[in-house]
Amino acid sequence: MSARKFPADFLWGSATASYQIEGAVTEGGRGPSIWDTFSKTPGKTLNGDTGDVADDHFHRWQEDVEHIRNLGLGAYRFSIAWPRVQPGGSGEFSAEGIRFYSDLVDGLIAAGIKPVVTLYHWDLPQELEDAGGWTNRETAYAFAKYARRMAEELGGRIDVWTTLNEPWCSAYLGYGSGVHAPGRTEPLAALQAVHHLNLAHGLAVQQIREVLGSAAKTSITLNLHVFRPDDPTSEADLGAVRVVDALANRAFLGPVLDGAYPADLLENTASVTDWSFVHDGDLEITRQPLDVLGVNYYSTARVRHFSGQGDRQQADGHKDAAGTPWIAADEVEFLPQPGPYTAMGWNIEPAGLTDLLVSLHKTYPGQPLMVTENGAAFDDTVVVEDGVARVHDVERVSYLHDHVEAVGQAHDQGVDVRGYFAWSLLDNFEWAYGYDRRFGIIRVDYETLERTWKDSAHWYRRLATSGTLPTTDEVTPA
Repeated sequence: MSARKFPADFLWGSATASYQIEGAVTEGGRGPSIWDTFSKTPGKTLNGDTGDVADDHFHRWQEDVEHIRNLGLGAYRFSIAWPRVQPGGSGEFSAEGIRFYSDLVDGLIAAGIKPVVTLYHWDLPQELEDAGGWTNRETAYAFAKYARRMAEELGGRIDVWTTLNEPWCSAYLGYGSGVHAPGRTEPLAALQAVHHLNLAHGLAVQQIREVLGSAAKTSITLNLHVFRPDDPTSEADLGAVRVVDALANRAFLGPVLDGAYPADLLENTASVTDWSFVHDGDLEITRQPLDVLGVNYYSTARVRHFSGQGDRQQADGHKDAAGTPWIAADEVEFLPQPGPYTAMGWNIEPAGLTDLLVSLHKTYPGQPLMVTENGAAFDDTVVVEDGVARVHDVERVSYLHDHVEAVGQAHDQGVDVRGYFAWSLLDNFEWAYGYDRRFGIIRVDYETLERTWKDSAHWYRRLATSGTLPTTDEVTPA
């Protein structure tokens, strides 16, 4: 059987996020974000870790661009820290903060790498949170002004403009379960945040296109969930799937691609809100044509209808919390998944990625897709061989291989999937898990900040430079 070959124009990249790698949180005019506040609150992150230094990418970006170039990647997906370019989220912009990203973009282009920008990867300026954060409609308009300024500053140098990364996490983990910043546990607030994030996306796309015209390629990245019913023949379990699918997937796909919230979502959450925060005309704004839909995928979930007997299981892959991200879904329980698992405790199921891409293609046949995050945390060990540090991350290589193959299988079924971005370029601050979980294909020594290519980086270089899926044992430096 011949090796899988991807189209010549298939885009291979890797991804990071600002708060997870940049550090320098008080330099260059940067203001505090909700993650600065949250991570410095005792008990919120593992070991009290913060992003104060992280990978020090702010000072080492040229070194990191050289790694990306040496990996042979065609694109790099990074996020702009809103409080670095506009410290308060409104008012004055920071010339030094803007210059940092402008220099980074120029450096990427000079290295032959397409810049893929995410405007919001969770680091909301703290001043905006103090005024209500994403529960406040005005935050969406502030975001649109910030997006417009970035379009004016970075202009046509950006290959793809992504408005939001995983608004599900921002809304439900930030305002529902409280395991992410700002750490609130208010069901109504979570649903308000859902809508205002959707509104922010639409407003931002309008502003970007107003500045840059039709040449601007726009996107949003969603962490769409793949739910498996415990019993596929059970109407009750299928109903449980529909409830959580409405919350996790269609609460974003509906407004963004269909211009409507699903009726069952409104009905299921009627005990929490009447959705009167959705104003006339909002759903015309949220529905903007997208050049590509970003899809983040890591694992699947297994659910069933809760019988009411015993304790309701909540094995949804997220940290235990005082609140829940599953608003008004008390009759749904999440069951433990069969292994194998990553260090996050997430099950490994590459077929779920194929299923997700095929399902999206069937529902939205004209919508181009891109896998904007996929990767795994494992416990890595550094060994020295012939005086050279190596990380033999066999499990990560296998994970990447099998998921890239899953993308290929979706492509075989006619899915218009145009690229794949490995998460992550570097080990980094993994949110509430601090520095304990390593997702990078490049290892970062958090004491020295030295970068070391893992076997997965060498493997991924072979894939990116050839477009042919290597075997899992092709991991030697090439």
